Amino acid sequence: MKNSGKSLVIVESPSKAKTIAKFLGSKYKVVASVGHVRDLPKSKLGIDIENNFEPQYISIRGKGDVIKALKKEAKTADKIYLATDPDREGEAISWHIAYLLGMDSKEPCRIVFNEITKNAIKNAVKEPRNIYQELVDAQQARRVLDRMVGYQISPLLWRKIRRGLSAGRVQSAALKIICDREKDIQKFVPKEFWNINVLLFTGEKSVKSNTFSAKLYGYKGKKFVPGNAEEADKVVQSLKAGNFLVEKIEKKQRSKKPAPPFTTSSMQQEASTKLGFYTKRTMMVAQQLYEGVEVKGKGTIGLVTYIRTDSVRISRDADTAAKQYVSERFGKNYLGNHIFNNKKKEVQDAHEAIRPSYVDLEPDKIKDSLTKDQYNLYKLIWSRFVASRMAAAVYDGVAVTIKNSDYTLKANGTKMVFDGYTKIYNNVSEEDINKILPDMDEGMNLSLKEIKSEQSFTQPPSRFSEASLVKDLEEKSIGRPSTYAPIIATLLDRKYVTREKKTLIPTELGFIVTELMEKYFKEIVDVGFTAEMEGKLDDIELKNLDWHEVVAKFYEPLSKELKIADSEIEKVKLEDVPAGEDCELCGKPMIIKTGRFGDFIACSGYPECKNTKPIVKKIGVKCPVCGGDIVVKKSKRGKMFYGCSGYPKCNQVFWNKPVDKKCPECGSILLESKSKQNKYVCSNSECGYKE
Repeated sequence: MKNSGKSLVIVESPSKAKTIAKFLGSKYKVVASVGHVRDLPKSKLGIDIENNFEPQYISIRGKGDVIKALKKEAKTADKIYLATDPDREGEAISWHIAYLLGMDSKEPCRIVFNEITKNAIKNAVKEPRNIYQELVDAQQARRVLDRMVGYQISPLLWRKIRRGLSAGRVQSAALKIICDREKDIQKFVPKEFWNINVLLFTGEKSVKSNTFSAKLYGYKGKKFVPGNAEEADKVVQSLKAGNFLVEKIEKKQRSKKPAPPFTTSSMQQEASTKLGFYTKRTMMVAQQLYEGVEVKGKGTIGLVTYIRTDSVRISRDADTAAKQYVSERFGKNYLGNHIFNNKKKEVQDAHEAIRPSYVDLEPDKIKDSLTKDQYNLYKLIWSRFVASRMAAAVYDGVAVTIKNSDYTLKANGTKMVFDGYTKIYNNVSEEDINKILPDMDEGMNLSLKEIKSEQSFTQPPSRFSEASLVKDLEEKSIGRPSTYAPIIATLLDRKYVTREKKTLIPTELGFIVTELMEKYFKEIVDVGFTAEMEGKLDDIELKNLDWHEVVAKFYEPLSKELKIADSEIEKVKLEDVPAGEDCELCGKPMIIKTGRFGDFIACSGYPECKNTKPIVKKIGVKCPVCGGDIVVKKSKRGKMFYGCSGYPKCNQVFWNKPVDKKCPECGSILLESKSKQNKYVCSNSECGYKE
């Protein structure tokens, strides 16, 4: 029996369901599918290659109760609305749910919204549409291609190198980019050069404002940089003997317009630069802000628009609201009217840029309702968006050309005359804002204060950080915004790359896998081919290209390459990584090995000696009970804690991280506090000391 007047709304996440339910009221029941409900099986390829590459979907293991609950709710609902995310993945989830519930996907059952606000949700419910098959097919093609690469090349790597490895259509291309950069660094030959800076002054030498710095620019009208100490010394002696004359002064006013609102990749890059966030952390926090946060006095609300987008476009309503805010807060002279263009067209413009859902909800107004990470990222998104609606910053610039015999020197000065958007989003260094030169006239003689000659060498290309890799992948059209974070996570998990001082460095394993891929699967690691494939996947959505045809053209050469690779590649022997200790049973060196459940330490004398032990991470603190080392451990549920390495003889454990510091009141060991109010707490619960 139908529950008259009751409509069912299905979303992916429980937190999103909670936020939306508040806006829709009692006539609607909002439930979550908790992500995908159907997918390809994990135990096999799951693609019928002989039958036009049809995917063999099954209900995801562990989702039985969720599917059962969805079917039960659907039976008593008057209407069913599928409100999954507004992208390919979300469209596919809706399509799978419709299949399981026996719905007609051509009926208007799909609702989409770019932000989780009351108006957006209510308007979406008024305008349901059918499920777009083009979007579903684009996602299916991507899923099938990725499955064919992953499930057919990965087992080959397992057999030829070691267990647990993987290849991927985008992952392998990204790894090659990192490896190629490392090769460029290794073969780089530094070249010597010398910088010559001259401190000059006008008027009185003792007046600090009269002094400025000029840099050697050229010799006899051509740009010149000394290449060795002899050349540099010759320049210095000539400058000391000559006179410094102001030859030319150019004054020019310039403006710097704000950056556009965030896309997914630019948000990841800026969060890395300004907040020190890795891409995975950025996307996790952004998802929380999008799905809804409990804000004091307002309940659960979505604070930002959809977080997976390639577009810098902003809706007319959002633009109007932002400009009104700027005008009222700073004055009309701070209003800008900039036009921002997307790097790519069509499919990437399906969603707005990432922006705050409510521009008047200033970060500091809701700081108490947010975690530190949520506040920092929200402030970044909010500031960037508001700044993009503001006027450009204006600078007075002066460029001074100075002559000394045959040598030319240059000095540049800058003075900010209007702060514009930098009032809210400062991405300019202090030196760029105000680097003021003393007043000068053409033909004026200048006095020498000091000459500095400094040896330098050209630097190799820098290693990729997560932010610069994301930027490079985007520029090369490899992958999509939603894939960057998981790609980097996979490269780290597979130990193809390591992260050192925030840079990504390929390991020996990463190089070996890339070399095999380059030799036997050239197209998969080829940047141009990967970008071209992304274009074809877009065409499935935009130009109704048959996805089966795209997959077939990809699979034909892949199947041939797999056979050749399997017959030609010999078993690769990886060098053992020393563990830095000897086996306590036989005395042979211990080495780090990789098993099904991660890394462990094993004796190099295997199989004669089968001694193994887990890798322990010491924290530099001794056990207060027995004096052993306190090490990092994980519970069966994966929760981190700290325990004595002498277990089971000593079972001392702490949930908070111990520090090498004693309580001044009772002498017990202190622990790092999880409270914002205190830094340390006493490990003795009866003591209660805090600091």
